[in-house]
Amino acid sequence: MCGIVGAAAQRNVTKILVEGLKRLEYRGYDSAGLAVICDQQLTLRKALGKVAGLEEKCIANPVKGVVGIAHTRWATHGKPSELNAHPHSSDHIAVVHNGIIENHAQLRQRLRNQGYEFVSETDTEVISHLLHSLYDQAGSLREALRLAIAEFDGAYALGVISTREPDTLVCARSGSPLVVGVGFEENFIASDPLALRQVTDRFIYLEEGDLAVVTAANIEIFEQSGKPVTRPVDRITETDEASDKGQYRHFMLKEIHEQTRVLRNTLQGRVSKTAVLDGCFGTDAQTIFDQVEAVQILACGTSYHAGMIARYWFEDWAGIPCAVEVASEYRYRKSVVRPNTLFVSISQSGETADTLAALRGSRESGYLASLTVCNVANSSLVRESDLSLMTLAGPEIGVASTKAFTSQLVALQLLVIALGKRAAMSRETEAELVAALHQLPGLCEQVLALDSQIVRISEAFTEKKNALFLGRGVDYPIAMEGALKLKEISYIHAEAYPAGELKHGPLALVDDDMPVVAVAPNNELLEKLKSNLEEVQARGGKLFVFADESAGFMNDGNTTVFNLPHAPLSIAPILYTLPLQLLAYHVAVLKGTDVDQPRNLAKSVTVE
Repeated sequence: MCGIVGAAAQRNVTKILVEGLKRLEYRGYDSAGLAVICDQQLTLRKALGKVAGLEEKCIANPVKGVVGIAHTRWATHGKPSELNAHPHSSDHIAVVHNGIIENHAQLRQRLRNQGYEFVSETDTEVISHLLHSLYDQAGSLREALRLAIAEFDGAYALGVISTREPDTLVCARSGSPLVVGVGFEENFIASDPLALRQVTDRFIYLEEGDLAVVTAANIEIFEQSGKPVTRPVDRITETDEASDKGQYRHFMLKEIHEQTRVLRNTLQGRVSKTAVLDGCFGTDAQTIFDQVEAVQILACGTSYHAGMIARYWFEDWAGIPCAVEVASEYRYRKSVVRPNTLFVSISQSGETADTLAALRGSRESGYLASLTVCNVANSSLVRESDLSLMTLAGPEIGVASTKAFTSQLVALQLLVIALGKRAAMSRETEAELVAALHQLPGLCEQVLALDSQIVRISEAFTEKKNALFLGRGVDYPIAMEGALKLKEISYIHAEAYPAGELKHGPLALVDDDMPVVAVAPNNELLEKLKSNLEEVQARGGKLFVFADESAGFMNDGNTTVFNLPHAPLSIAPILYTLPLQLLAYHVAVLKGTDVDQPRNLAKSVTVE
């Protein structure tokens, strides 16, 4: 959530820094600050609340300098306050930081033993003092940063300045994004290119482990080993990426194809190589999570499907009881709350009326605490929940949710792991689940590359009036989501069932005019699913099977198979969502419906 901006120029950079922070306000934050070097002096300004408050301070008490860093903070360690706001300083050094340093407590104690005094509760102040302690022996800011990051466990994107090197800005990243903006006789850094679009359209995307030294005249990049390296300069030409369809015919298709990047963003700064970083859930997360014995999920529509999937994960991986309900129903019935139950709301907009009402009603019901998984910072759900985890999907223009849904699933996996390691989940299982999440963006890219195959499959649906979607276990909610997407934008009536329920009624609908879509990863229920699908084939039904490439399905006259790359089962539900989204999209295009704004529907349901 936090945002970083930095600049090294031959002009006053204060306005550049403030404007950059304004452009990052969409990410959500609770405080803002900047530090600049002027006449060999380090000057800091901080404000609790909006960037406008920081700007007012800079106008009332002007700050000038040609090198500076700035930050918007979302509290992870320490409550929102000016003392905890970034930048943090230690004598001649100032630091801004995104991410979480897991071993900050041990480093803090060591630095206290060396005589350093701490004025904040943050892990970032540890970084500033550690850099100061290393600077003299290192001999340069670059070398001090290299030595410091070797001691960090966790994730970070860092911007550092020092009055000892007043023309220089040093930065590094691991697990949290950072870009270098390339200007003319001035250069910049930021956590998001959007922050710098007012000053440049050329960007270098630092890779994992990179360290960079930035001055107004030069950019030097070093890979993790310390070897100099050249990274490509990319030019961004779109004037407004969020509101421009770019090369795509519809926003929905653009947003489907953005999922590789979105899922990577949702993970960055929140996981190390083997673990989930608790601090990404907020200041009080550790205290609350240590007490959780059960989870209650409330959501509507697509978000409800995400909650249904999370229930399988909570109970299977973590051994934590989990209930999931539609918010519009839950708010009107009397419920019995288990002791130490965490109330979890899921919403793309953060303004869903029924979910918001359920949250407000939960305060009198004896829940331990509330947490929301949401895509819109500073929305009502985020403001009114005790904890929040932002999905970082960016603006979603298409009414039918795509990238918001899959990013919710990733965020929910992070929550399951964070709670599970306090319950039945072993460190080995946590490491396996995190390793699978690291594979997810690449696998999504492989699936999206198969789009042309989905186009051919979609042609079989254009004249149909009904469709049936089937799945077993955790894949049943994915089938529900696939059916919802098809009905939302193509107006074909579609229903989803657990495949084992076919014989209890839905089988009566199956004939040679009924397309039946099945979700079939190669899991422990595959053979049972195959038996269910044989019942469809025996009645002449037309099967469309989205299957793991090793699942053993064959194409024939009544069966069309779409093979997906083999993937860890923990991320299969997320991966199998993508072709179902593409299927709905292409069917809708062939039918000529309004894909981005389907009839009768709104993006954010803010009324009951």
